Parts: sequence; C-alpha cells; structure tokens
Amino acid sequence: MKLSRSIRLGIGAVAVAVVATACGGDETRSVSQSAENGTLTVGIKFDQPGLGLRNPDGSFSGFDVEVAEYVAGQLGVPPENITFKEAPSAQRETLIQNGEVDYVVATYSITDARKEKVDFAGPYFIAGQSLLVRADETEITGPETLSGGKRLCSVAGSTPAQNVKDNYAQDVQLQEFDTYSLCVEALRNGAVDAVTTDDIILAGYAAQSPGDFKVVGEPFTTERYGIGLAKGDDESRNAINDAIEEMIASGAWEAAFQETVGASGYELPEQPSVDRY
Repeated sequence: MKLSRSIRLGIGAVAVAVVATACGGDETRSVSQSAENGTLTVGIKFDQPGLGLRNPDGSFSGFDVEVAEYVAGQLGVPPENITFKEAPSAQRETLIQNGEVDYVVATYSITDARKEKVDFAGPYFIAGQSLLVRADETEITGPETLSGGKRLCSVAGSTPAQNVKDNYAQDVQLQEFDTYSLCVEALRNGAVDAVTTDDIILAGYAAQSPGDFKVVGEPFTTERYGIGLAKGDDESRNAINDAIEEMIASGAWEAAFQETVGASGYELPEQPSVDRY
C-alpha cells in the first residue's frame, strides 16, 4: 500500500518535530552558538546593590554584571550586545530550561539539587550565609539568637531561612518575599526582625543605607556562586570556566570586586578555583 505524498510529508514533519523536541529545540540553545551569532541574553538580579542592580538610568552595575560581561567578552560578545534579563531566585532554573537566557550570573549557589536541572560553570565567588538587622538591634547576634519567635525574612526559591529554622532556631517565624529588596523594606519598617542570605548580598544593602542596617555574626554556611547554563552544554561550560580562570589570573576579577562590592567594606575573599567535570 502506497502512502500519498501529503501523508508522507506529514509523517516527515512529525519526525522532524520529534527530533527537535528530543534535542531540546530552542529550549536548550547553546551559549556558544548564541555567542557565535553575536548576542547573548544573561540573567542577573536587578535589586542587589554591589552585585546586580538596575540603575535609575536603565544601566546595570555590580560584581555579577562585571563577571557576566567579562565572560561574554571572552566569548566574543561586547557589552552592547548583551541583553540583561531579571532572574529572581525562584525563576533561575526555569529561565535557563525554557531558553529565555543563555546563562545566569545572579548570586547563584551551586547545589546538588540545582545541578539536577541545570549545569554550572565556576564557582567564581565564595560567600557565606549571614544576617542583616537594624542598626540599633542588640539581641540578634547570630542564627541561634533568632529563637523565641523572631521574624526572619528571605526570598522564595532560596534556602537560607529554612536553613536557620532547621539548624539553629526551630521556632523562628519565616517570612518570604519575591526579592531581597522587599525583605529589606520589611526590616526597615519593623515587619521582620532580620533578613538572611549571603553575607556579600547583605553587605550591599547595608552600604546602600548607611546607618540603617548592619550585618551581624560570622558566616555560617559556604555558598559557591556559579554561572548557570543549560544542562548538557559541556562545550559552553568549559569555555565559561576558561573565561573565569582568565578573569582571575589577569587581575580583572579583583579589580571588578574592588569597584563594586569593595565599596561596602566587604573584605576581598580568597580567589576560587573552578570545578572541572
């Protein structure tokens, strides 16, 4: 029995669609392929002073922005050909998986759970979890002092607040917002008693409002910031790792840090070593 030409064409189209789906289609675009086309879309935070901040004039600044632009430059893409897209904590994996960004540089801690969904280059920075409180706060000095029903804020899609509840203060009251800037406003208004996330993020908020807030206690976790990209894009991951290593070796990494986060008084940490796997 012979199939008509239209049926054969239809079957062929379905086969192509199946192959495209199996390969991920547009949803698993390669960073290297985008760079070869001359443009990149990069996910960053828009509300983290010193790290990833959208300024009133529409420009972007911060250490993560500097890292993102350096990596792009090593891939052959100049800053003017980068489109920055906001990447809230709860949306980072989705943005990568849906192909809405080529990579994410957004205080993105490398974890085993996240590595099930995306791949990471780096780390390009090592931070630690800490606490931000109002400047006149005297009772809260570390995670253990949040017992007694203190109100603790962090963002949806991140793990710091739950870490405090699980390991340091079981009766702490958790409050989540979509962004850290909303947590900081809640702290300013007295709606919460402390904000928890990585010390480098908190230092940026403290520096943005001198005399209003302070970071207390010693860091009580290790957070390895990586650059997130589509799972299986090994060629691009290796190229980004090469770029990170070059940024560190050339002195550009330290210079970027001092020009951004360094202004908050945050001390320069040890240079990280990237993971190769």
